Amino acid sequence: MPPLVAIAGALGSAAVVRWAYRTVKRVNQELDAARQARVAETAAPEAKTLRRDPETGAYRPG
Repeated sequence: MPPLVAIAGALGSAAVVRWAYRTVKRVNQELDAARQARVAETAAPEAKTLRRDPETGAYRPG
Protein backbone atom coordinates (compact mmCIF):
# COMPACT_ATOMS: atom_id res chain seq x y z
CA MET A 1 0.00 0.00 0.00
CA PRO A 2 2.77 2.60 0.75
CA PRO A 3 4.09 2.56 -2.86
CA LEU A 4 0.57 3.30 -4.09
CA VAL A 5 0.33 6.27 -1.72
CA ALA A 6 3.72 7.57 -2.89
CA ILE A 7 2.71 7.27 -6.54
CA ALA A 8 -0.61 9.00 -5.89
CA GLY A 9 1.18 11.78 -4.01
CA ALA A 10 3.67 12.25 -6.84
CA LEU A 11 0.90 12.43 -9.43
CA GLY A 12 -1.10 14.84 -7.30
CA SER A 13 1.85 17.12 -6.72
CA ALA A 14 2.68 17.05 -10.45
CA ALA A 15 -0.89 18.09 -11.22
CA VAL A 16 -0.71 20.96 -8.73
CA VAL A 17 2.60 22.16 -10.17
CA ARG A 18 1.18 22.04 -13.70
CA TRP A 19 -1.92 23.97 -12.64
CA ALA A 20 0.18 26.60 -10.84
CA TYR A 21 2.49 27.00 -13.84
CA ARG A 22 -0.43 27.52 -16.22
CA THR A 23 -2.07 30.00 -13.84
CA VAL A 24 1.12 32.03 -13.45
CA LYS A 25 1.62 32.05 -17.22
CA ARG A 26 -1.99 33.21 -17.83
CA VAL A 27 -1.80 35.96 -15.21
CA ASN A 28 1.50 37.23 -16.64
CA GLN A 29 -0.03 37.37 -20.13
CA GLU A 30 -2.97 39.38 -18.79
CA LEU A 31 -0.62 41.78 -16.98
CA ASP A 32 1.50 42.23 -20.11
CA ALA A 33 -1.61 43.00 -22.15
CA ALA A 34 -2.71 45.57 -19.56
CA ARG A 35 0.74 47.19 -19.59
CA GLN A 36 0.74 47.33 -23.39
CA ALA A 37 -2.72 48.93 -23.39
CA ARG A 38 -1.61 51.56 -20.88
CA VAL A 39 1.48 52.37 -22.97
CA ALA A 40 -0.61 52.62 -26.14
CA GLU A 41 -3.13 54.81 -24.34
CA THR A 42 -0.50 57.28 -23.17
CA ALA A 43 1.13 57.34 -26.61
CA ALA A 44 -2.13 58.31 -28.34
CA PRO A 45 -2.53 62.04 -28.94
CA GLU A 46 -5.24 63.91 -27.10
CA ALA A 47 -8.46 64.30 -29.06
CA LYS A 48 -9.35 67.93 -29.59
CA THR A 49 -12.84 69.20 -28.95
CA LEU A 50 -14.63 70.55 -31.99
CA ARG A 51 -16.45 73.85 -31.65
CA ARG A 52 -18.94 75.29 -34.07
CA ASP A 53 -17.92 78.48 -35.83
CA PRO A 54 -20.94 80.79 -35.56
CA GLU A 55 -20.09 82.63 -38.79
CA THR A 56 -19.68 79.67 -41.15
CA GLY A 57 -21.44 76.92 -39.20
CA ALA A 58 -18.42 74.63 -39.68
CA TYR A 59 -16.94 72.64 -36.82
CA ARG A 60 -13.31 73.45 -36.00
CA PRO A 61 -10.87 72.46 -33.27
CA GLY A 62 -11.39 74.68 -30.27
